[in-house]
Amino acid sequence: MMSRPDPQRRRRWVIKVGSALVTDNGRGLDHHRIQDWVRQIVEARARGIEVVLVSSGSIAEGVRRLGWDQRPAALHQLQAAASVGQMGLVQAYEGGFQRFDVRTAQVLLTHEDLADRKRYLNARVTLRALLELGVVPVVNENDTIATDEIRFGDNDTLAALVSNLVEADELVILTDQAGLFDADPRANADARLIDRAAAEDESLERLCSDAPGVLGSGGMRTKVVAARRAARAGALTRIASGRAADVLTRIAADESVGTRLEPSREPLVARKQWIAGQLQVRGRLWLDAGAAAVLRGHGRSLLAVGVTAVEGRFRRGEMVACLDPAGQEVARGLVNYDAPAARRIAGQPSSAIESILGYLAEPELIHRDNLVLTDPVRLPQ
Repeated sequence: MMSRPDPQRRRRWVIKVGSALVTDNGRGLDHHRIQDWVRQIVEARARGIEVVLVSSGSIAEGVRRLGWDQRPAALHQLQAAASVGQMGLVQAYEGGFQRFDVRTAQVLLTHEDLADRKRYLNARVTLRALLELGVVPVVNENDTIATDEIRFGDNDTLAALVSNLVEADELVILTDQAGLFDADPRANADARLIDRAAAEDESLERLCSDAPGVLGSGGMRTKVVAARRAARAGALTRIASGRAADVLTRIAADESVGTRLEPSREPLVARKQWIAGQLQVRGRLWLDAGAAAVLRGHGRSLLAVGVTAVEGRFRRGEMVACLDPAGQEVARGLVNYDAPAARRIAGQPSSAIESILGYLAEPELIHRDNLVLTDPVRLPQ
């Protein structure tokens, strides 16, 4: 693990609050608790810590306002609930911060915003400008128009991507649990809280429950995965109970609160942060064993000669995943040729590209500066 950071040097946090906390387990927005978090965030800002707040709760609040007994499954109903609930959620935060003369801004994002290089940079510039102006951005997924984000996304993942986006020093995930345990505390009275671990320790996922709450869409596993994503940019992650007294104030004072998941590597350069954090790829390049080994072992550029098959419809400059012969993801990168051209030059040496296509854009299919190794994940066939 990296050396323990000096608390006085932590200057930018992303704080994520879950639906169960914000909505008091479905009984409507917990205004008292929201006011308490706001107070603690204001105190953290007085310590010189900039804060981006990622808050769940729009769908859950919409479900309550619409009088429904449970979170619906139909996409159009989820989107309707999100649009209704977002009003109350924003009003609650804005009113809380206004008491301290602190301005807020609503920022709605989808994973697609962060998967497109131009929109990613626009979001990055906007968030940084808000922080420089002393504004607290309140971020949520744009559930009103999103589709696969509601079905498969979660705000833990969004918070990790925002951490990479703003180069946060710390990601604080507030949940209804005290932290990460070595066993399910609901079923095992002897379960012990894990005080500290490496964020990229893959064994942590085996300790997690996949089960989301009644109102939320993520379980503890998504928080561990989010910590690993945040660690790619060098961010420390803290998972702690949002119901604990002065939890944010104590974390700002570097007290031992919840579970501390530490990064094991130095931050990636900004471009590779963006590549590593993407969720949506536009295509897949299947590699032979030699090409996969070269990428894993040496981090070199990907040449067309090492590609055995091309899947998907993508344009030059879009994100593609690189898979080894067993179907494990090796890397992600920005491809130099569109899908039709990539299919034509797959398996061919770089010297033959110009004669095959009639032009030579780049000798590499993916340049190493636009490629980052990813955690091994078997993708669906």
